[in-house]
Amino acid sequence: MTEYRRFQHAGATWFFTVNLVERHGNRLLTDQIDLLRMAFAHVKARHPYEIDAIVILPEHLHCILTLPAGDSDFSVRWGLIKAYFARHIAKGERISKSREKRGERGLWQRRFWEHLIRDEADYRQHIDYIHWNPVKHGWVQCVKDWPHSSFHGYVKRGVYPESWGGDIDFSKFSAGE
Repeated sequence: MTEYRRFQHAGATWFFTVNLVERHGNRLLTDQIDLLRMAFAHVKARHPYEIDAIVILPEHLHCILTLPAGDSDFSVRWGLIKAYFARHIAKGERISKSREKRGERGLWQRRFWEHLIRDEADYRQHIDYIHWNPVKHGWVQCVKDWPHSSFHGYVKRGVYPESWGGDIDFSKFSAGE
């Protein structure tokens, strides 16, 4: 079995992409948005973190999390978020033989994609990418029209104008899709 190693950096800020196993035609995350929010809150109460930016799409999500000083264990947080969500969803998804053998559900991809935020420019670029993602995937034509995004909080705080995103070219930027 391949050993997968992740870079550990205590108190760091990270960009993540987390996917459902079945992406095509799946709307589970937005259909169950309240449960997903509860999963995040449940884990945050036990393993603190800050959500700097987030977008929830029907079958995947992107977010930037900052961990507390002295803490580098983002993997346990994602494992607990996924597990909480899965425990509260009725069974019925297709489960591969390898998952069945391990007693796993077939909701989430086992792994996730992470990127250590290096500096302020990298941070801003990833926040922009998160907020632009519903437009990129064709769910909406304007960033402001996607309801499951931290974009709206950024607008309220004056970081973005409500019309932001119309002139952005993200064609050269790919973050774990």
